[in-house]
Amino acid sequence: MKVTFLGTGTSTGVPQMGCSCAVCRSSDPRDTRLRTSALLTTDSGVNILVDCGPDFRQQYLRHSLSRIDGIIFTHEHFDHASGLNEIRPLHTAQLYAEHRVAEAIKYNLPYIFSDHPYPGAPTLDLHEVKPGVPFAIEGQEIIPVRATHGNLPVLGYRIGSFGYLTDISEIEDSELEKFKGVKVFVLGALRYKPHPSHLAVDQSIEVAKKVGAEQTFFVHMSHDIGLHAEVCAALPQGMTLAYDTLVYEW
Repeated sequence: MKVTFLGTGTSTGVPQMGCSCAVCRSSDPRDTRLRTSALLTTDSGVNILVDCGPDFRQQYLRHSLSRIDGIIFTHEHFDHASGLNEIRPLHTAQLYAEHRVAEAIKYNLPYIFSDHPYPGAPTLDLHEVKPGVPFAIEGQEIIPVRATHGNLPVLGYRIGSFGYLTDISEIEDSELEKFKGVKVFVLGALRYKPHPSHLAVDQSIEVAKKVGAEQTFFVHMSHDIGLHAEVCAALPQGMTLAYDTLVYEW
């Protein structure tokens, strides 16, 4: 399998507008973060995009992406779902989201999902998924995993030996158990200071230890987390911050 980190930043991105902190002024490209999204390529060549935020066009062109077999959504927040408008040149896409998220997508894109779509609108086939109920994209099984993001229910995903869980503040042990045995685990880690709807770094480390993946990558970082090189040097073995354009194969 292969995961391509298209973006690893929080909702405001990094650098953050109007900020002159050390991270936002950093010359290290690993400290520049588009909004969080990833592309998983399975052993059989299935390309699965996780979330589609406002930077999708830039991410698509940066990586010269070709075929996308399906887009799975963790939740409906702007930084995770607002890039669907950029799908237009691709003409068609298969979308997978739970009911509430699917309804938000349809509401936000009336020119596509109305009874009379705008001429030239892409064909977006929207499939509803449920937590704990496996589904498949081009034969690849995917297991939705329930977590919470503040008061909002969200989904993570187990795809073979890959686990993905961003924008969470809490997850039940029974749900976290569904990630046991993954080789690569992607997990949100906003910053060191506690936050009401995101895991802080120390919390993310504890969650990652419970999963026990060979390699854990943290994503959805804000500028408050500190410089990439300094944070990575202090993390436990087998855990590191991801960065935009990182490609990892196993």
